Amino acid sequence: MATATKGATPKNSGAGASDSMLREFFVDELKDIYWAEKHIMKTLPKMKRAATTDKLKAAFEKHLEQTRKQVERLERIFTKMGETARGKKCEAIEGIVKEGEGIIEETEAGTATRDVGLILAAQKVEHYEISTYGGLAQLARTLGRDDVAKLLEQTLAEEKKTDLLLTDIAERSVNYQAAAEPAED
Repeated sequence: MATATKGATPKNSGAGASDSMLREFFVDELKDIYWAEKHIMKTLPKMKRAATTDKLKAAFEKHLEQTRKQVERLERIFTKMGETARGKKCEAIEGIVKEGEGIIEETEAGTATRDVGLILAAQKVEHYEISTYGGLAQLARTLGRDDVAKLLEQTLAEEKKTDLLLTDIAERSVNYQAAAEPAED
């Protein structure tokens, strides 16, 4: 029998068992992000319509296409896990989306200030997704599912790239345009 080096944890120490609590938790979290991605797909067209700048509109359109692919990827993951692709309401994303809708209602149409708010709301979504996909990828590896982890890491990389794109749009133009808009009396 081989001995593990001191302090090392076995790559898969039984956590991948089909009846483990960790696996159940993992699948439950997949359902949560699956619901979230589908909800985001419904929200992105609203954000695109509310955006002022062409760059931000294009970023939302690109993210919509990316989200559709991410939903398909999640469906493949469910299949690999022997599960039915089903969503479970994600309270966090629902709250973040409601906050974004409030920004649209509270800001004036056609202003850079609205675009700043939309970017901030979208980045809150991205950061939630980044933390979720990062955690899920790690759990997949713990469960001995490197195939699933690779798919989750692909989505994680896309989410990070989208976050950087939104930061770039804000820093290069929108924030400065908004700073120059006069306040309402």
